[in-house]
Amino acid sequence: MASPAPEATGADVRAVSVDDGGLADPLLAVGNGGAATKQESGAEGKYWVPADEAERRAATASSGEDGRPLLFRKYKLRAAILHPYRALIFVRLIAVLLFFAWRIRHNKSNVMWFWTLSVAGDAWFGFSWLLNQLPKFNPIKSIPDLCALKLHYDLPDGTSKLPGIDVFITTADPINEPILYTMNSILSILATDYPVDRLACYVSDDSGALILYEALVEVAKFATLWVPFCHKHCIEPRAPESYFDLVVPPRIGRASEEFVNDYKRVQMDYDDFKMRLNKLSDTIHKRSDVYNRMITPEGDAQATWMANGMQWPGTWIDPTENHRKGEHTGIVKVVNGSEVDANRNPSFNTTDVCLPMLVYVSREKNPNYDHNKKAGALNALLRVSALLSSAQFIINFDCDHYINNSQALRAAVCFMLDQREGDNTAFVQFPQHFNNVDPTDRYGNHNRVFFDGTMLALNGLQGPSYLGTGCMFRRIALYGIDPPHCRPGNIPPHCRPGNITAKYGNSTPLIDSVSKAIKQESSTTPPPLDDTFVSEMEMVVTASYDNGTEWGKGVGYIYDIATEDIVTGFRIHGQGWRTMYCTMEHDAFCGTAPINLTERLHQIVRWSGGSLEMFFSRNNPLVGGQRLQLLQRVSYLNMTVYPVTSLFILLYALCPVMWLVPDEIHIQRPFTRYWAGVTWMDYWRNEQFFMIGSTRFSG
Repeated sequence: MASPAPEATGADVRAVSVDDGGLADPLLAVGNGGAATKQESGAEGKYWVPADEAERRAATASSGEDGRPLLFRKYKLRAAILHPYRALIFVRLIAVLLFFAWRIRHNKSNVMWFWTLSVAGDAWFGFSWLLNQLPKFNPIKSIPDLCALKLHYDLPDGTSKLPGIDVFITTADPINEPILYTMNSILSILATDYPVDRLACYVSDDSGALILYEALVEVAKFATLWVPFCHKHCIEPRAPESYFDLVVPPRIGRASEEFVNDYKRVQMDYDDFKMRLNKLSDTIHKRSDVYNRMITPEGDAQATWMANGMQWPGTWIDPTENHRKGEHTGIVKVVNGSEVDANRNPSFNTTDVCLPMLVYVSREKNPNYDHNKKAGALNALLRVSALLSSAQFIINFDCDHYINNSQALRAAVCFMLDQREGDNTAFVQFPQHFNNVDPTDRYGNHNRVFFDGTMLALNGLQGPSYLGTGCMFRRIALYGIDPPHCRPGNIPPHCRPGNITAKYGNSTPLIDSVSKAIKQESSTTPPPLDDTFVSEMEMVVTASYDNGTEWGKGVGYIYDIATEDIVTGFRIHGQGWRTMYCTMEHDAFCGTAPINLTERLHQIVRWSGGSLEMFFSRNNPLVGGQRLQLLQRVSYLNMTVYPVTSLFILLYALCPVMWLVPDEIHIQRPFTRYWAGVTWMDYWRNEQFFMIGSTRFSG
């Protein structure tokens, strides 16, 4: 394992990766003046060629008349690969049809019911295969151009014209979801390469536990050391647990003395930070016992107390009415947004650096209301952020995901601001990568056939679907607003006075923020946090706020379904929005995956059940989504009906005698060859786990 020591000092310092390849290499295939010049390596160089040369020439000829540059490159599959692939699909389709015709004509079976089931199974396999192949006729890879973004949006005086971003992190339970993972995710966000005055981080805690809030306070303290260290030495990744696990301590001679000293200082402080996190539970218990004895010497009080001597309004250690898990008031607290303490890190010379705003949110829980799980938590964050920062873009993460590439947020913005389809792009989805998967990926967690095949194919249609995490949204798309090319006027009819309250609720500041968002107006500084404003924020996270509104239906993240991500993306596509799939040479985000078969199967069953639930809901791809393109509709149909395949797989698995019945023929599903460097092992793991998950779901 190599040292993380940089080869130089100052602003150009880079950390060396474990394979000695070095992170000094460009993280993305970007060039100067908006053109990509770095040749993609490995499989990408074999498979992909530029697909936007005509667009770039037209933009150059018009001298950027609309004032915006081209901020990403498009690549298509080489004709030598794509055309034979299309021809092969056509040949297979003819073969499947001929096979079905032969089966129907030769139906002389002594076991007619068995013959009927086998034909039905083969027909379904052929149909599902066709649904899976049709949307894959035009795969497109999109590569952001960070140099062009920097050239046009970063000003010489150090300021920036980049739009604001609100980052959402959702966590349900500090016990089942380790606090250290969540805090590392937050630290990677606070340290990302984005203007600090245009970035805010919102953390949703569904447990209402004081321990998570006080952990955020500790994060804010440690961030005053970690963030300047990352910026000064260009550290990657910017989640400290992953960074310190990835590399070995540097040595003088390989690295500068300054970097070695800074590294040791930060590592020692991080160890202290983890110790403080581990002691938080005992600290809160002891503090609460002291305060409770002061109030009632008999020891009857059960309140949980904050460090400032105030009672915690959320869940108490010893639960009582209105202070137990699933029953507590709403809480919104701005943890920090202050300048870095110069006395804490004198060697970094960053006394004028500020940290992004960090906000703790725990929505009200009431047993009399349905809280709509993750979708409800995200909608609560959407409303609170509308009052505080109202950033133009929103990106959400699960609490076990962290930013692995500090340029990731800038990469997503490239697609949103591009002059071609930027204004009509609702969200940018990143692939999911995991750092705790065994080398053979025995449970198929990487799912490369989906991420490197299906999603790139959807990128050539109306765009990829929403996958629940690592996705940047345009705020107005979540508000249920139509894209500009489908909007007859500046303000949609349902957002005019008289209609907007019924749609978004009766919070006046929230309604004002919706109107400003439609006009792409946002505030770079939060409003004064007086009692009236805090009460307004707590009001929009009450359990009853959604009642009588369009939240969870036509606004925000969709309710009443296990797979809220797919349905939310479907609703947005159905309004006519386009989406993009962003691939980066250096993974944008990393997370943790199920590490045993039980957890993985539980995940598969939940996804499969949610898919079928979507098919039998008003979001059925056959009837919903007025503005869905045909092949995009086919893709969503494939996402919703694929669990049915498990029934026929189970039938074949339980009936091996079919091989012994005369005149009965069974063939495997047509085989598919994929692109983008997917290895045969990747394909085998995908098919292997599909069989395991299918039989588990149907059983």
